[in-house]
Amino acid sequence: MTTITRRKVFGVGGAAVLAGAPSAYASEGPKVDEIGFDLRRYAGYGRKNSGGDGDAATGDWIAQELKNVGFLIRRQPVDVPWFEAKSATISVEGEGAPLLPIGIVRPTSDSGVSGPAIYLRPQAGSTSSLKGAVAVIDLPFQRWSSARSEPIRGILERAAAEGAAAAIFITNGPTGEAIALNSDGRAPAALCPSAVLAPKAAAPVLTAAMQSRLATVKITGAGGRREAFNVIATLKRGGGKWLVVSTPRSGWTVCGGERGPGIVAFLALARWAPAAFPDHNLKFLCHSGHEYENLGAAEALRSAAPKPAETDFWLHLGANLAARDWHEAGVHGLLPLPSADPQRFLLVSPHLMEFAKRKFHGLAGLESPYPTTGGADGELREIVAAGFVSVAGIFGAHRFHHVDGDDLRCVEPALVSPVVERLKSFLMEFLRDRR
Repeated sequence: MTTITRRKVFGVGGAAVLAGAPSAYASEGPKVDEIGFDLRRYAGYGRKNSGGDGDAATGDWIAQELKNVGFLIRRQPVDVPWFEAKSATISVEGEGAPLLPIGIVRPTSDSGVSGPAIYLRPQAGSTSSLKGAVAVIDLPFQRWSSARSEPIRGILERAAAEGAAAAIFITNGPTGEAIALNSDGRAPAALCPSAVLAPKAAAPVLTAAMQSRLATVKITGAGGRREAFNVIATLKRGGGKWLVVSTPRSGWTVCGGERGPGIVAFLALARWAPAAFPDHNLKFLCHSGHEYENLGAAEALRSAAPKPAETDFWLHLGANLAARDWHEAGVHGLLPLPSADPQRFLLVSPHLMEFAKRKFHGLAGLESPYPTTGGADGELREIVAAGFVSVAGIFGAHRFHHVDGDDLRCVEPALVSPVVERLKSFLMEFLRDRR
C-alpha cells in the first residue's frame, strides 16, 4: 500500500497540488490560505485509523485549537478494534494478490485457509454451495463504503450459513484500487476470514473462480482493542440553548478528501462561533471510531451531548464535504478538476428544506437537500434517532473515498471556503430569531 509520510504531504508535491490547481473560487482571499494550512496539517498526521498515532495526533491538535478559542476540553475514551496485518493475500497456483481485511478481522493460521474459488456476481444470483469454498464476489461498480450495505451484508450472512472458508470482495469503483469497508466495531462482520481485493489485481483470481480452482487466503497479524478518544469541547454561557457541531476525524487512510474538508470546516466554525453566538452554549464534538460504524459518535451521544429539548440546532459535518472532482479519462486514469465532487448530500430536518435550498443554492450536490425523514446515514442517523429536532448534515463519497490515494491531491482549499461561508450564513440566519 502507498506510504504517506509527513514529508510527502507537507513537501513540494502536496503544496504544488494545493497552490497550482486552478479554481472557480480563487477570489476567496486570506480564508483560503488558512484553510490550506489546516488541510496540510490534517493530512500531515498520516493514516487516521482509530486509536492509532495519526488519529491521536489529530485529536490533540484539534483539542488545542479549540482550547485556544476558549472551549473547555475533555477527552472521552472510546474502545475500538485494531489490526495490523503481517500478511494479507489470496493466492492461486503460486500467484498472489494483496488483500485488505474486513474488520473486526478474523485471521487465518500461518498457512491460511484453502478451498475451491467460487465466482459470485450479486446482480446475477448464484446457487453454488459455498461450503468450504473461497467465495470471490465481483461487486457492481459503486463508491463502496460499508460492509453493512447490501449486497455485502447478505453475502457475508450467506457465507456464514453455508460454511464458506473465506469471502473476498472485489470493490469495483472509480480508482481500480481496493476500497476499505467500514464495519461493526462490536462484533466481527463475518464468521469466516473476509477481505477486499482491488479490481486492478483481480484478473487471476477471477479466472480461478470461474474455473473453481484451488485458492488460499492468508490473513495474519496482530490485533485486539485499544483506547481512542473523542474531543468534547464545551463553551457554556449560562441558561441559553445549545448549538452543537460534530465531525468524525478517523478513517482507514490519510483521509484527505474524505475527512479533511469536514475537519477544516469544523475548526473554522469553532473559531468563529464564540463571538457569533454570544447567547448560545456551544458544544463541538470530534469523534474517533468512525470506521467502526460510528462507535465514537454513539459514545458522545450517550454521555456528552446536551438534551434535545435544550438544543436549538445540531450540525454534522461528514465525509466529502468539499473534495475535488475528477474526469474519468479511460486509459489516462483520473484527471483532476478545479470543481467540487457533486456526490455530496445535504440532509436537513423537514421544516428546514426550503431554507436550506435557498442558503446552499449553486453549490453542486448541496443545492438539492433531502429531508432526514427519507433516511439519514452515518452519525446523522443516530443524531436524528436520539430526538434532536433541528439538524443538518453533509455526507458523501468522492472518487478516492476509503482508498489509499485519498491525500492532498483530493482537496483544494478554495473549494472548502464557500461551503464554510454558506454554513456560517445558514447558522446565523436560523439562530438569529432564537436568541
